[in-house]
Amino acid sequence: MHNFKLVCVSLRLLFGIALAFAFSPHALPQSTQATPADSLPFTLKPLGHNAYAAIDGPKGEAGANAGFVIGDDAVLVVDSFASAGAAKKLLAEIHKLTPLPVKYVVNTHYHLDHTGGNRVFQDAGASVIAHRNVPAWIHTENLKFFGKNIKPEQESLVEGLGSPNIVYDRNAEILLGSVIVQVSYFPGHTGGDSVVFIPSASVVFAGDLFWNQTLPNLIDASTEPWIATLEQIKKRAPSAIFVPGHGDVGNVANVEAFRGYLQDIRKWTEAPAKAGRTGDDLANAVMPALQEKYGKWNFFGYFSRPNILDTAAEWSGIKKIPVPTAAN
Repeated sequence: MHNFKLVCVSLRLLFGIALAFAFSPHALPQSTQATPADSLPFTLKPLGHNAYAAIDGPKGEAGANAGFVIGDDAVLVVDSFASAGAAKKLLAEIHKLTPLPVKYVVNTHYHLDHTGGNRVFQDAGASVIAHRNVPAWIHTENLKFFGKNIKPEQESLVEGLGSPNIVYDRNAEILLGSVIVQVSYFPGHTGGDSVVFIPSASVVFAGDLFWNQTLPNLIDASTEPWIATLEQIKKRAPSAIFVPGHGDVGNVANVEAFRGYLQDIRKWTEAPAKAGRTGDDLANAVMPALQEKYGKWNFFGYFSRPNILDTAAEWSGIKKIPVPTAAN
């Protein structure tokens, strides 16, 4: 992950995101207001109780959001950005706040923009934790984001991603002294997604199971269980601060709004998909309703058409998603 240009190519293919495309500002609780340092590719936002969100900057250089919590005896990081460069800067910011070691990194899923900096933290002595499907997918499924004509250096980039060395199946609990971190598997975005709960801080790192006022990447998604997942997360932490995989820090109302997006796109694609409409014909049938309600959300120009076609593929039973490894 030493060549950021290669990472940017991957992100454009993965998310259709122009790196200059900025997240629009959202109203935040006072405790989460922060100003990014000019040299950082992210904005560091204190969430209270030693929890921090690292929100991708306006140029998209970090690739995704990350975060961390400082415990009594160690630090736990959530996701590692798209590149080693961004991960090194996050590690440096953590060291400015505490002398404690970064002992754990949780990958919320396998996608490159959330795992590209794993080796930085592993080289610093951290263990990477993820759902049991992630170690295989991180070196296989990430290849598809470079397209059919993948270059040797791109294959090498994916092969070199730091793989998780601790895996779990349904739930895991990590103790940072008296600070309890709960990691739970939920279906929807990739089939190997983790949500990180910090009960003492009332903070939830949702990864890409939550996109705040931002259209999601549905390439691996199963939207029906995803909708149920969001309802479960809301009920489990109704008053929490939610850190999304993309977009600004939010709350349960923002999670509900995103859940509504998934419900709407399923509703609007069902009839034309079952009628056999495909391609531009299908996209044009759904786009007006999508534009009217969600046209001002981030990444609308990039993801609206793919979201329509991906959701229609679910209704038609032809959607390709990663195949989970067999449970032990």
